[in-house]
Amino acid sequence: MPLVRARRSIERLRSLAAGTLRLQAPQLTLDAALARELFTAQLYCRLSDVEAHELRARNQGYYTIASAGHEGNVALGALTRWTDPALLHYRSGAFFLGRARCTEESPAGVSELLLSLAASSADPISGGRHKVFGSVEWGVPPQTSTISSHLPKAVGMALAIDRLKRLKLGGEGPALEGLVATEKDSIVLCSFGDASLNHSTAQGAINAAAWAAFQNVPVPVVFVCEDNGIGVSVRTPSGWIAARMQNMPGIHYVAADGRDLSHAYTETKRAVDFCRAKRKPVFLHLATERVWGHAGSDADGEYRAKDEMQRAEDNDPVLLSAQSLLDAGVLEPRELGDLVERALGTVTRLSEAAVKTPKLVTREAVMESIAPSRAELVAKEARRSGYAPMPSDAEKPKPLGHAIRSGLADLMRKNSEMIMFGEDVAEKGGVYGVTVGLWKTFGPGRVFNTLLDEQTILGLGLGAAQVGLLPVPEIQFLAYLHNAEDQLRGEAATLSFFSRAQLKNPMVVRIAGLGYQKGFGGHFHNDDSLSVLRDLPGVIVAVPSRGDDAVKMMRTLVAHARVDGRVCVIVEPIALYHSRDLFPGDGAWQSPLPPQGEAIDLGDVGVYEPGQIRPGEGDGAEVPLVVFTYGNGVPMALRMAKKLEVPVRIVDLRWIAPLPVDAIKAQARGAKAVLVVDECRASGNVAEAVAAVFAEDPALREKRYARVASADSFVPLADAANLVLVQEDEVLAAARSLTAAG
Repeated sequence: MPLVRARRSIERLRSLAAGTLRLQAPQLTLDAALARELFTAQLYCRLSDVEAHELRARNQGYYTIASAGHEGNVALGALTRWTDPALLHYRSGAFFLGRARCTEESPAGVSELLLSLAASSADPISGGRHKVFGSVEWGVPPQTSTISSHLPKAVGMALAIDRLKRLKLGGEGPALEGLVATEKDSIVLCSFGDASLNHSTAQGAINAAAWAAFQNVPVPVVFVCEDNGIGVSVRTPSGWIAARMQNMPGIHYVAADGRDLSHAYTETKRAVDFCRAKRKPVFLHLATERVWGHAGSDADGEYRAKDEMQRAEDNDPVLLSAQSLLDAGVLEPRELGDLVERALGTVTRLSEAAVKTPKLVTREAVMESIAPSRAELVAKEARRSGYAPMPSDAEKPKPLGHAIRSGLADLMRKNSEMIMFGEDVAEKGGVYGVTVGLWKTFGPGRVFNTLLDEQTILGLGLGAAQVGLLPVPEIQFLAYLHNAEDQLRGEAATLSFFSRAQLKNPMVVRIAGLGYQKGFGGHFHNDDSLSVLRDLPGVIVAVPSRGDDAVKMMRTLVAHARVDGRVCVIVEPIALYHSRDLFPGDGAWQSPLPPQGEAIDLGDVGVYEPGQIRPGEGDGAEVPLVVFTYGNGVPMALRMAKKLEVPVRIVDLRWIAPLPVDAIKAQARGAKAVLVVDECRASGNVAEAVAAVFAEDPALREKRYARVASADSFVPLADAANLVLVQEDEVLAAARSLTAAG
């Protein structure tokens, strides 16, 4: 049935040309040449959608969510520039072809659509990894299919375009690779369905744009709601979209009928011109039809009446555009028929070529675009020095939180495109004072507060990164990340993968986290799990345990972001922010600011040889026990070692993802027994990954092995927290048991 209905579009176009079908169509008021160009792009979009169903029927294509009924969005593609980033909904095919400047003589974009449908490795944007609308050349970054998850980064892009002008970095700052091209007056467009407007992510993004615009902050973004009145099978109440958006403070509302080519073009132009000139957010409410089912597998006859489906077909924008052009004499009936047949022949020919192109056939080929890395260049950038004098207090010993502050200031001086933002990071300096003073030093253009929404914070980072800034956002607590983790999982981590590494969103996310806050805050401020971060392909996750390490690791993370466009996360143990002592009064857990030129490379671990309280590289000598740990576990293990009767080597893993497997194996070889101290919950965290390293290596799996981890529990208040978090006496008992057995 879906294929029959798809083919009927072609037959009805032929009937219009033959004069056997006539529709009541809107009057055409556009220039004849422009109208014909727009209709041609609409036609190619429809024929590509029909071909998608043909390919699926032959098991040669893999995607049937069509743009049918949404072709009025072609006006947006035609009215905007390739330097206006466009983040597109999966029904914005005509937008894409309009942006590509698709014409009868040069049907740009059609081959790209068909290669994507065929999952071809020759697809110029994703290389067969996903069916997306995307093009580096045409300013269309590929989007995932997650509902409205692209809206926060669209807001981030829009905010960053004008901030680049304010910081005088547009085209003048340090060159970052994998950017979306913009100009000083660029605007950002993002399209989505009416049902998506109800998602919290969409509401948060639109609210963020309005919140900023209300304060006269430039936010040149056009939110394009393609309203066909239904989301899969769930109806959008009539009038709801207009009622929700017409009177929202800070948002300029424009309505356009996407079924009327002239009205769609005229009102879209009004929206685009307003956004470009005023630098304010616009909500373009584009009325559309859903001519077919949600997708090829959707039996929409189960929830739509026959007369409703017939009305949708009679309101088909492609047919109405064709009728309007016939009525206005822009096309003669025979011309329309010839145009349809020529376009159909072109689509068929390009489709036949697409299915014959190579596919991804190896695991390596699929994964090569996840996070390409140039380790030597990263190491060189991390150690670049001489960009600014060291601060006068550089030699003063500092605990972790103070060291991070100094390290961030040093990196801000080194990288003029680096910005920092989040809840309370400006005047207050964060909940724990880690960023205090940076707002005064670098100004509100580079250090600023956001509204209290983690999706907005990460989305701002993603968008800013794609147009030339180097964002370092802060998530106030690790538990707060769960409000917004899809911005990392579905958006940040996938851009390089879905764009064949052509586009990047470099960023370093700072997250205050982990437990041991002396009972403060309960589970919402003490989150003892890193599993949500560790399984993100290509994302680097660091957990420092001491101040000098944190600074040197941050230099490496920023270098990975700048050089390779990597997405990085550093989880800062809150309980160690202000810890100065390893043992009472010794001041051993603080350190000077490391000199410029010093960094810790990804995969390098910190090795505390027996009796030492400063990390080194280790000599690999045989010892009775090696302890692998990280974060709060490092000082715990060092205190435990002081009480143990045998020599102990303690290894600070530092890097949680990717896990430093080679270093783990190298340090374990000289151990008679191995203990893993994992401050996070027992299930799904670091200790399990380390155990897998031992289980899979024949040379290591026979060693005596044990782990100590926190309970699979949320963290309660007060002293009850110590009942579920790893305690030092547990670590000592496990170490004694292992060494006694030998």
